[in-house]
Amino acid sequence: MKKDLHPTTYRPVVFQDLNNGTTYLTRSTVATDDKIALDGTEYPLVKVHISSSSHPFFTGEERIIDIEGRVDKFKARAAAGAAAKEQRAAAAQKTAKRAALKAEKAADKIVDKTEK
Repeated sequence: MKKDLHPTTYRPVVFQDLNNGTTYLTRSTVATDDKIALDGTEYPLVKVHISSSSHPFFTGEERIIDIEGRVDKFKARAAAGAAAKEQRAAAAQKTAKRAALKAEKAADKIVDKTEK
């Protein structure tokens, strides 16, 4: 085995959850400058944002996410897009009809002039 392979800074450390203030005393090699007094003894302190005491998976709490609102917004955008597409199609048909009538009138005028 290699010599001096394992860290030498293995010591008791307190991890504190910032969400609910829960503290855990365990052994670790993590480096920190913060300290906390726990049970009359001073230990190095590591602050964590989430731990098993505050994580929804471990606590069984489910946080409500506004999925329904997102779905409703998506459906509203899809409906608005479909309505806009129908309006464009109707406008294109109307324009095509007008162009066809105009061409028909122009053809009738030419026929009338040739008949005279």
